[in-house]
This record gives sequence, C-alpha cells and structure tokens, in this order.
Amino acid sequence: MEKILIVDDDPEILEVIADILQQAGYEVDQAADGRKAIRRIEDDFYDLVITDLNLPKVDGMKILRYVVDQSPETMCVILTGYGTIKGSVEAIKMGAFDYISKPVKSDEILIVVEKALKFRQLERENTLLKQQLRKKYRFENFIGDSAAIQKVFELIEKVADTDSTVLITGESGTGKELIAKAIHYNSYRRDNPMVVINCGAIPEELLESELFGHEKGAFTGAHKTRVGRFELANGGTIFLDEIGDMSPNLQVKLLRVLQEQKFERVGGTRTLEIDVRIIAATNKNLINAVNKGTFRQDLYYRLNVIPMKVPPLRMRKSDIPLLIDFFIKKFNKQTRKRITGLAQEAQDVLMAYRWPGNVRELENLIERLVILSNGDSITLEDIPESIKGKTAKVESIEVKIPKDGIVFDQAVEEYEKKLILQALSETNWVKTKAAKLLNINRTTLIEKMKKKNLYKPAVGS
Repeated sequence: MEKILIVDDDPEILEVIADILQQAGYEVDQAADGRKAIRRIEDDFYDLVITDLNLPKVDGMKILRYVVDQSPETMCVILTGYGTIKGSVEAIKMGAFDYISKPVKSDEILIVVEKALKFRQLERENTLLKQQLRKKYRFENFIGDSAAIQKVFELIEKVADTDSTVLITGESGTGKELIAKAIHYNSYRRDNPMVVINCGAIPEELLESELFGHEKGAFTGAHKTRVGRFELANGGTIFLDEIGDMSPNLQVKLLRVLQEQKFERVGGTRTLEIDVRIIAATNKNLINAVNKGTFRQDLYYRLNVIPMKVPPLRMRKSDIPLLIDFFIKKFNKQTRKRITGLAQEAQDVLMAYRWPGNVRELENLIERLVILSNGDSITLEDIPESIKGKTAKVESIEVKIPKDGIVFDQAVEEYEKKLILQALSETNWVKTKAAKLLNINRTTLIEKMKKKNLYKPAVGS
C-alpha cells in the first residue's frame, strides 16, 4: 500500500483529501505546517507528498527542496490556489510532478496521484534495468581466459571511460555489439542512452533520415517531424554497426558529425549540436575498401582512433569449454532443464569444429541441444551431423612401404600434399604461417597449392 503525506494549514482541506485517498486504498498521514511535514519525512518514508505552497513556519517550496535533496524517490504534488499558480510552475521546474488546483475535486486528485505513483514506479524499473545492464556488462562477466580475448578485455577497460571513437572489427558473430555495450555501460555516459543502428540493414534512402531525422514535408510521406538516432543518443553513445556498408554520400555527413558534433535534419536548415560518443563496427576490411575507393580515407582515420579487433572463435579455442558451460547454464534457466554438461566425445567434436559463425553459432547450437536433449547431459549422438562431418582431422603422416613396393614419384607427391594440408590446417589456412611451418617461401607454397588443386574449404560446404 502506497503511503501519502498531505500538508496544508486548512484542516477542512486536509480532511477532504485524506478521505478521498483513504477510500481509494492509500495510507495517509497529515501535517498542518511545514516543520511538522519535514519531521514526518525525516522519520518515515512516503511514496508521495501533496503540499500547499503557502504554509506557516516553513513554506511548500522548502518542503519540495527537502524532498528532492533528501528523499529523491518520493514524488511531490503541489496544491495551488488562484494566487499561487505561478509558484506551482516554479515548483514543477524544481522537481514537483504536477499541481492540483483548489477547490479540490475527487476525480482530479485521484488521476494526478495515480499518474505520479505510476511515474515513480517506471523510474524505479528504469533504475533497476540500468543497474542490471551495468552488472551484465561488468568486465568480470566476460567469458574467456585466452590471451587473444584477454587483450580485448584489457583494451575495453582502458578506453571505456573516455570519449574516444572506437572502431571494432571482426567476423560476424564474434560479439562486436556486446563489446560496444560493455564500453558504454562502463563509461561515465552509462546513465544516458545507447542507441544501436545497423547501417547495412536499412536502405540508403532511409538511413539518412534514421540517423539525422527529418522535418515535416522533407519528402513524400514525411507527415511530421522525426527525431533521428543521433538526437536520441545525445549525452550517450551511438553504435553504428556494419559501418562498411554506408554509402559515400552518408559518409560525408557522418564525417562532419565526427568533426564538429553538428548536423541538420533532412529537409531542415537549423543546425543541431549534440554530445555523442561514436562506436562503429564492421566485418569488412576497411583498408581494402579505402583502396578501392568505396570508403573515405578521412572517415576511416576519424573512426579508427581506437582500433579493436575481435578474434574469431577458432583463434580462441581454449575459451570454448567456458562458453559451453555459460550457455548451458543460461538455457537451463530459460527452459527449466537440468543439463549437467557435455560428454567428452561431444566436447571433442565441438573443439575440433571451425565455427564459421563464431560465438553466435555456438550459442545457437547450445540452445538447440539443451532444448532437444532427453538426458542429463549432451552426448555425441546429440551433435548435428553437419558439425560432426566437418571436424575430421588431417590424416596423420606416416611412411609405410608395402611388400609389393611403391611408385616413388606418386608416393612423394602424395606425401608432399599431406604435409601441405597439415600445415594449412594447423594455421587455419594462413599461407604465410603455413609456409613458415614448412620452411619454404610463401610463393613456393602458393604454386604447390595451385599445382595440387588445394583450396580452402568454403564456409558452409
């Protein structure tokens, strides 16, 4: 039951308002002057204070200031007569939720009180949500102890509480948006919005309006003024995902925002100033895009102040058991199941798989396995054939001459092919590293691969 304090020096008004609120189910206390009101607020917690402005000893404005400073979760509503409307407006500027005009009306009081308490509940939920988000994106909650991912975590910690622009690169599914959120929620901007927009998912003709907003009548269908994502992110962070897909025309406008923190809405002439931190991400090689002329060099250097490369899952395989355990617990909770873990044979298969979809693919797989598993643990039989079929290791290399002899040149050719395949497999098909393992030149390796028709298996094949 919500508790309300009414403050007024007129006993009849106190009695009328108290009766209305008590009949509506609220718990009500009364105070006839400002001093008594402040003493009550000191001794007890109230969800709402309804106070007149003109009070003996301590006026309503001082009560309001006390509530705002000492009990910020308490809502405040002003009682106003004909001569105090101006003061009520000032009180709202100071933090009062609303005012009620005298003579009081039952329906008006109940409507204002309900709105004030509902607003207070929404503020509480919003505060709780922000606390949960901060907790979720704390550094210690990140999964992985491999050297590759620890470098990323250390960089996040260093740059989070700055205003520097960050460019996150990495394959799809590696967790670029998760990193952007970690940066925002560990920065001083965390109480302000983080706005996310996927530049590759919105058609070019609509993306400009999404980013910068538009004025009424700016184009066909613009029936009213619309605020863009940059305005919504003011004071906080905007995350521009898939920035490599942005058109050259929009790249010019984005460059100006980065340089000046200013822009105009589509169809508008008024220049708007904002205070926004920009974090961008892409799975493309922007250097190649710059060389091809599809991405502006000056914009690239503006975005690439703090470069952050997220390693693919195949380059941090030691983290796979930790991620599996985390996702099993997560989906156990969601599905009310009690999967204890993976059988060793099943885990070996997942460790040998290359994970082209990275952490997102692993998460989706574990969700499916938790839901479909009939036992207490996930077994090898539960693993999809599409994954088991792509984890075969390169055949071990051994020399064995049969009794009836061999064709020497053919055997040497086959042995060389196996050596090259093993080196490529060990280095995730990075030719420079494979050549180093074999102690041959990279160009020599490439020529041998062409001659033997050795090509990297396509993703999904």
